[in-house]
Amino acid sequence: MTTGPVSVASDVSVASDAPAAPAKPDALSLADPYTVATHHWHPLADGRIQCDVCPRACKLREGQRGLCFVRGRIDNQIVLASYGRSSGFCIDPVEKKPLNHFLPGSSVLSFGTAGCNLACRFCQNWDISKSREIDTLSSAASPEALASTAQRLGCRSVAFTYNDPVIFMEYAMDVADACRERGVKAIAVSAGFMNAAPREEFYHHIDAANIDLKGFTEDFYEKVTFGKLGAVLDTLRYLRHETDVWFEITTLLIPDHNDSDAEIAEECAWLIENLGTDVPLHFTAFHPDFKMLDVPHTPPQTLRRARRIALEHGLRYVYTGNVHDPDGQTTSCPGCGEPVVARDWYVINGYSLDQHGACEHCGATLHGVYDGPVGTWGSRRLPVLIEAP
Repeated sequence: MTTGPVSVASDVSVASDAPAAPAKPDALSLADPYTVATHHWHPLADGRIQCDVCPRACKLREGQRGLCFVRGRIDNQIVLASYGRSSGFCIDPVEKKPLNHFLPGSSVLSFGTAGCNLACRFCQNWDISKSREIDTLSSAASPEALASTAQRLGCRSVAFTYNDPVIFMEYAMDVADACRERGVKAIAVSAGFMNAAPREEFYHHIDAANIDLKGFTEDFYEKVTFGKLGAVLDTLRYLRHETDVWFEITTLLIPDHNDSDAEIAEECAWLIENLGTDVPLHFTAFHPDFKMLDVPHTPPQTLRRARRIALEHGLRYVYTGNVHDPDGQTTSCPGCGEPVVARDWYVINGYSLDQHGACEHCGATLHGVYDGPVGTWGSRRLPVLIEAP
């Protein structure tokens, strides 16, 4: 199998073939072919319009953009200015999202856009999520082109990742629908910072998600992410109790910020009380980036300590990430305790589940989405080159 970049020239167009963009790279214009109207907003008495997609509730005058950068006001409505545009495409292992219980070993076509509705000081994709340049969105593809490309390249799913699909939900939903028609799943990698009405609409189109639970105190959310913990917890409860979306949770542990035993224990207790014991939880390692360059890497022992606390609280599926830790990345059967998916980072070294996700040792069925033999994609990250037809 090829290990170089994959050309998808026959399926995907590029921005250079489209009508010229506005003269100012950050200007909003309905003449831009990548700008579309949206409907989650309402007018205010003072003449501003409030965006209702997320709890940030940006209140905009004509020509202004929200904090996310890609949603703004033009012609007395809120528009999305990045429909059909991307910062690039890449084929990843699904375990990188991370999803350990969703079509294990399969490949996923991943992409994101510019901007984000949070302002995390530790953002590890800041060059994309904090971009304020339309030029970041150098690739373009219609939903149908993305779906056909994913299918042709053997990807079981498409992932909206690198930045939060909440802010480009109209594009993401159309891509998800086009994928569903071809039997390709849709994955949202999100911080879960979303209001109720758009959340319900968005997840109606989504098959799986990984939600970043960035910490477990309001103080951390307010000072480090400039968001609100309560809104994220609402999303988690919604996914668990009101949808069939398979989801897993990731907490990036940052030394001396959100890695205390007490905070980890409080998070685990909340998860068990509100979501049950079977939602997989990933503790992943921080590396210095963006505005937290003075904070050290997360020691591997911190991840192992967090995993031990979570298991002691009763969570069944707890993983470590961004480190080599086979013990912390292997899935054990909840029935007999035998290792059934042996992993080292994104590599699957052993697999003892049948096509329905049942343990070959004792027959117990694991929670997750399994529909056949384990995939063989491995740990490769394969950029997809976008060329004009």
